Amino acid sequence: MNLSLMTELSELIDSLEVKFFKLNQKVVQLEKKNIELQEELLLSKKNQQLQSSEIETLKNQLDTLKMVNSLLGSEENKRETKLKINSLIREIDYCIAQLSD
Repeated sequence: MNLSLMTELSELIDSLEVKFFKLNQKVVQLEKKNIELQEELLLSKKNQQLQSSEIETLKNQLDTLKMVNSLLGSEENKRETKLKINSLIREIDYCIAQLSD
């Protein structure tokens, strides 16, 4: 084989080794970043669930406060409270009817 050709092949192999090493380092970095992002996503999902639960609790508290205000004489929510009470009465009547059968 020609010495010049061997030198070129050797340089090409060296160049490929350097590129492979750099590429491998990049893969390792991307894998680490992927793990970090997965952990961040999991944390975000947990936070979202907690916030959804808190929102639901606050909505229930708001409904309770509206009912209490209307029972204490607040005119704002009287109609809603009456509808809720009527709904509860219907549910109780239904339960009583089921028990009677």
